[in-house]
Amino acid sequence: MSRHRCYPSDTYDDEWALIEPLLPPPACESPKGGRPEKHPRREVVDAIRYVVDTGCKWRALPRDFPPWRTCYNFMARWAAAGVVGQIRDQLRKRIRREMGRAPGAVATVIDSQSVKAAETVGRDSRGYDGAKKINGRKRHLVVDTKGLPLFVMVTPADTTDRDAAKEVLFRLRLMHPEITIVWADSGYAGQLVTWAKKHLNLTLKTISRPKDATGFVILPRRWVVERSLAWIMHARRHARDYERLIQHSESLITWAAITLMTRRITRRSSRRSRQPASREATTRD
Repeated sequence: MSRHRCYPSDTYDDEWALIEPLLPPPACESPKGGRPEKHPRREVVDAIRYVVDTGCKWRALPRDFPPWRTCYNFMARWAAAGVVGQIRDQLRKRIRREMGRAPGAVATVIDSQSVKAAETVGRDSRGYDGAKKINGRKRHLVVDTKGLPLFVMVTPADTTDRDAAKEVLFRLRLMHPEITIVWADSGYAGQLVTWAKKHLNLTLKTISRPKDATGFVILPRRWVVERSLAWIMHARRHARDYERLIQHSESLITWAAITLMTRRITRRSSRRSRQPASREATTRD
């Protein structure tokens, strides 16, 4: 029997209807054949979302989920195969269509965030960010003008924004050739602007903080990606970086974004589906 939905991170039926078709077919359904999967995929996805939302250890998964090794292996397998990125892209395109926009974003915003790393993070993939006084890793996030994620890359915290941006923008250009302009903060200024225009045909525009400004100031364009980083930080797994492998860190960040997008798409229908149950409960009371 399938488990009942009992945690806030569990998928609703309409959310699962969005995710299930985007997952690769089981091995037993492929031409080569394979062993049938023992546990329902929905329970595996719910377990991954539970870890991301609560920040618990994989070994501390509640017993109503499949075994933690099974859930971890699915997470790692889908991350290596690029499945998580494909789900993110399809959900983003759907949201943009519902907003009356083209599926592909032309304008984007980039920013980075340094976070502390746990003792599980090896010395080879961590560093010290002298500006933020943080020993850990740095997340580089690219979003469209509505804050929907297009790409995420994790590096040691001592990697400068300009150095990491060359790899980020290069991979972004390969994945999304329709992009023409990227907004960023002053940390990306300098030779990177010329390099992006010459080698990638990308217009990189930097937005600096006003010289006479004091205290908190909302800056045009930049606030969009900063808000997206704040959304991701709502998932407790990302308050600190615990992943041994960088690709797993990138994958779990993407899972947090996927949860945000599925909840956004199904927000109204999920509320409608919950109303009859609540009314019935009220009548019984």
